[in-house]
Amino acid sequence: MYSRLSIDNFHRLRLSTLALCFGLAVFMIPKLGQAQTTSFRDDFDRFDLGFWYVSDGWNNGAWQNCTWSRQQIGLQDGNVTLTFSKKPYGQRDYSCGAIQTRKRFGYGTYEARFKTDVGSGINAAFFTYIGPAHGAPHDEIDFEVLTKDTSKVSLNTYVSGKAKNGSVAPVPMATTEYNTYAFVWLEDSIRWYVNGNLVHTAQGDIPRPINPQKIYFSHWGSDTFVDWMGPFSDPGRPLTMSLDWVAYTAPGEPCQFPTSVACKF
Repeated sequence: MYSRLSIDNFHRLRLSTLALCFGLAVFMIPKLGQAQTTSFRDDFDRFDLGFWYVSDGWNNGAWQNCTWSRQQIGLQDGNVTLTFSKKPYGQRDYSCGAIQTRKRFGYGTYEARFKTDVGSGINAAFFTYIGPAHGAPHDEIDFEVLTKDTSKVSLNTYVSGKAKNGSVAPVPMATTEYNTYAFVWLEDSIRWYVNGNLVHTAQGDIPRPINPQKIYFSHWGSDTFVDWMGPFSDPGRPLTMSLDWVAYTAPGEPCQFPTSVACKF
């Protein structure tokens, strides 16, 4: 499907810059192996800066055409908005938004409900990440909505810095409508769900992430990854990723709401 730049090749290209960009966002990092084990659900009635860190003032590398800006993060009607817009900041003509948890989380069920605008060359992502800047190997689990085509979502993991388990899954409702994305990360498997339906599994004798990670949401653009994200052109208006809620359910704890994927087990 990606004739010139596969998902795995893309991730190899960005690996060298991820450690630097996420390292700049390090704050109150726990020791290697220490993970938050308490379940939570954030409905964003307010935005808790003690729980979330807002990226501001840098970018991920030359391939990213925007600068992370706290001005691109908003709270509206119980939703967190991450906006990509033509607003020069730093060395970039565009500004974009990213947030991350201040704590790390381990095995369990991760869920988020969000929607996106349409725009070629734009990536709206829900993922977990940890890396060398945090004193850990690079492990990652991804949902990446490439908004050039709102009918599908890219899935991937990193295991000790190497891209593994990549796939693309259909999204029955276009991502311009709210959809619920979830993955269940256990010692013996990872299962990805869209709107409660299983869409991809990584299990058996294959590498999987093992290190506690932080939860991230990001909305950014690129002029470079044309084959993967589509050619970028100025959308002519701000583009928004709107996050309704996010939840984490620790293994062995009861599911927190009736529609949670954790209620299936």
